[in-house]
Amino acid sequence: MDFLFLASFSEIATYALYILIAVLLLLLMITVHEAGHYFAGKIFGFGIEEFSIGFGPKIFSKTKKNGEKFSVRVIPLGGYCAFSGEDGDSDDPKAFNNKKPWQRIIVLVAGAFMNYLTAIVLIALMFGFYGHSALMTYETDGIKEYGEEYSLKDRDVIIKANGRTVYLVTDLMNAIDGGKKGEETEFYIVRQGEFKTVTVKLAADADFKNLEDTETLCRALGVSYTVSEDGSVDAGFRTTGIKLGFLATVGRSFEYSFKLASTVFTVFRQLFTGMLGIGSLGGTVTTISVTASAIKAGGLWSLLNIGAFIGVNLAVFNLIPFPALDGARVVFTVIEWIRGKPISRRVEGLIHAVGFAIILAFALIVDLQRCF
Repeated sequence: MDFLFLASFSEIATYALYILIAVLLLLLMITVHEAGHYFAGKIFGFGIEEFSIGFGPKIFSKTKKNGEKFSVRVIPLGGYCAFSGEDGDSDDPKAFNNKKPWQRIIVLVAGAFMNYLTAIVLIALMFGFYGHSALMTYETDGIKEYGEEYSLKDRDVIIKANGRTVYLVTDLMNAIDGGKKGEETEFYIVRQGEFKTVTVKLAADADFKNLEDTETLCRALGVSYTVSEDGSVDAGFRTTGIKLGFLATVGRSFEYSFKLASTVFTVFRQLFTGMLGIGSLGGTVTTISVTASAIKAGGLWSLLNIGAFIGVNLAVFNLIPFPALDGARVVFTVIEWIRGKPISRRVEGLIHAVGFAIILAFALIVDLQRCF
């Protein structure tokens, strides 16, 4: 009994460590975002009241001679860079709303820019250490109707499909989307250490319902898959790495970041069109849980990959023109720039406050629905 208790405690402690790493990773990406706002603001002489890591009561705070406060707060799931005069009118020439519109726009997008730049650095490190990401067929059924000559085999590493570079399952889906049964598809692969081009005949139509429809993908390519009781599909693909030269690594780091951004846009598009349900999303708690599980399973590779995805996701999400997000603040600034005068600061502040409440409520709802 004591041995079982110790074993369980050890497992709990280990998972708690991965949770901590996941929280720190998320906090790092948020801090990078706010640092983008901070340094851009310093360049243009904006008045800065406080740079905070975390929300809630203060754990630590220090005030510089120029009045800027640097704080660490108890809830490590956010942060902010508070500019003077950001939500109202002020006579201070350093106040946020008294600065030129183009300067404010740069400061507003600087957070997303820093997230994206950090993501590219993480991707370059991941590709440098482990090789450029590619999909490997873990297990195949073969396309018996057309024979092995027109089938993928176990442990084939897919570099390109129909001329498109494949990093993610979604890339492979996009490459063959709309293909019909029996249609020939050209794959550039690594098979048993040898680079080669093979032709695969689709075993089924490649008409995907959404980006989660990996079951259709597996059927079309003759790849094994299992369906769990909750309906989720474990596709017979795994991620692997292929070592490339320095220039190729840098170039593909940018390309991979574009692929991640494209995936985020696709998720939003399919949500708005009803192709994806709300069950496909998760809030902060889900993000931390999924990140911890991924790091536990994949180690440093997953840490770098998830970090890159969070960076790209934060960059894209914050530029959406929804109230309270940087994208909406940019829209208000552009309107002011065109009109020559701002919309009522009080009205704008109320719109952002409502938007922030909606975002928090939505994040809570999607986390709760995943729990139940």
